[in-house]
Amino acid sequence: MADPLEHATGLEKKELLALQSGNDDPFNMKVLKKAAGTRDNPTLVPSCFDARIVGCICEEHSTSINWLWVHKEHPRRCECGHWYKLIEKTPL
Repeated sequence: MADPLEHATGLEKKELLALQSGNDDPFNMKVLKKAAGTRDNPTLVPSCFDARIVGCICEEHSTSINWLWVHKEHPRRCECGHWYKLIEKTPL
């Protein structure tokens, strides 16, 4: 069977090329690890858009997720005190 890259088109081909170049998460679907999360050093969230929904698991054994909108150039604080900031990412 031929190489799948030869048959792929559009977004699927872009995804395969990204995977081939070493980007194992081209759509940013993996869970981000929290950084310091302070106002001066927030957790950076990549996005191709001006806003993104972020889910914060406030405590390690929490059974719920706090959802919040984070907008470009406006860091946002979760109820638990953790800060998030949107950074620009080039689209796939």
